[in-house]
Order: sequence, then structure tokens, then C-alpha cells
Amino acid sequence: MEVKRFSKNDSGFICLHCGREVEPLKKSSRDHCPFCLWSIHVDINPGDRANECRGPMEPISAVTDPRKGYIIIYRCQKCGEIHRNRAAHDAEIQPDSIKKLIALTAMH
Repeated sequence: MEVKRFSKNDSGFICLHCGREVEPLKKSSRDHCPFCLWSIHVDINPGDRANECRGPMEPISAVTDPRKGYIIIYRCQKCGEIHRNRAAHDAEIQPDSIKKLIALTAMH
């Protein structure tokens, strides 16, 4: 049996870190705030919202990939797990802060 590795789950939310309202991405599953780039440890596989940890995910650095663009690297402040997620800096609605992404690349 094939295991599905991605589930589209694109609902809006209020960022628990900065308190801003985050709108749905429309083309994928938004899982982090485009303003402060923080996330919540909710997924096991992208979009599944099956992780019970629910800890705050701090953006600790970013790298660039020629095919995928910016990749944000997170560390869960609750369990310590490291997680990578593609940035949405080119999104039509609420693109990720390019200034914050560039600053994170200097931390890598």
C-alpha cells in the first residue's frame, strides 16, 4: 500500500508567535507565518497535521536551492526536532518576508 506523503491543508490561522492573521496560501499547505517565519510542530508529513508535539518551531537558518528557492530550517523548542520547509517568498498572497529569509541565510 502506498503511503501518501503530502496532504493539502491550507487553512488560515493566527500566528502564535507574532499574533498576525495568516491567510491561506491557495497553492499548497501554509504551515508558517509569512511575517515572522515561525511555525508550530504540527506535521509528520507535509499537511497531515498528525504530529502531537505542537511545540513552537523557531526559524534558525535558511539555505537556497536552485530548484526550490529558499528552504527554512526550523528547530522545535519543545522536542528539539529539526525540520526543513520550502519558503513561500513568491506567493501572491502574503509572501514570506524576503528580508527575514535573507537574514536567516547569514545564520547558516
